[in-house]
Amino acid sequence: MTLMTERPTISGTEPRSFEALLDDLDELIVPDGYKAEIISGSIVLSPWSKGYYEDVMEVVRDQLRPHLPEGHRISSSPFLYVFPGDERAFGPDIHAAPRQVSRTSSNRLDGEALVFVGELTSTSTRDDDLTDKVRVYGRAGVPVYLVLDMQEEQATVFWTPSAKGYESHCTRPFGEKLPMPAPFDCTLDTDGFQAPAEEADDQPDA
Repeated sequence: MTLMTERPTISGTEPRSFEALLDDLDELIVPDGYKAEIISGSIVLSPWSKGYYEDVMEVVRDQLRPHLPEGHRISSSPFLYVFPGDERAFGPDIHAAPRQVSRTSSNRLDGEALVFVGELTSTSTRDDDLTDKVRVYGRAGVPVYLVLDMQEEQATVFWTPSAKGYESHCTRPFGEKLPMPAPFDCTLDTDGFQAPAEEADDQPDA
């Protein structure tokens, strides 16, 4: 098994199949303060978010919830969504899907059922959030992918999923309103998404 902690530290040498990695993930004892995903053939451990990220996620959920399709739920609860075609398994920061998706005893949820994903970047996950996950979510047909770049303090929404990822995107700096495409057809107010004043000169690591 290849195990990566915040990307730089790698242990193990033998490549593992995707199903074997999922089984390893089921048995993995994740250290306190970390979450685990499968990215590019590796189990990647990422640190939990800084406290104010929860405020940002709550604002996003509250603004988008009234515009969800009927029978859908938006949440920040930690769940693993699986993308077998790309051999990936992600635990998105914010996710929306039909309620029946979670009516299962399995801990591996169907990534193609997602209608929305939101990721808040950290220094350890930013590259994946802006590259690999754009391709995987787009190829899976997730209609809307929102990336809140907490280091650059800007929000990017991707839509029109395709075999290459997404065909359309729009970026706005924090503090401005970001147009959200279908199924939401609304604007997302990103005012207050910046780091707290006492941390403004010390960008968060997660």
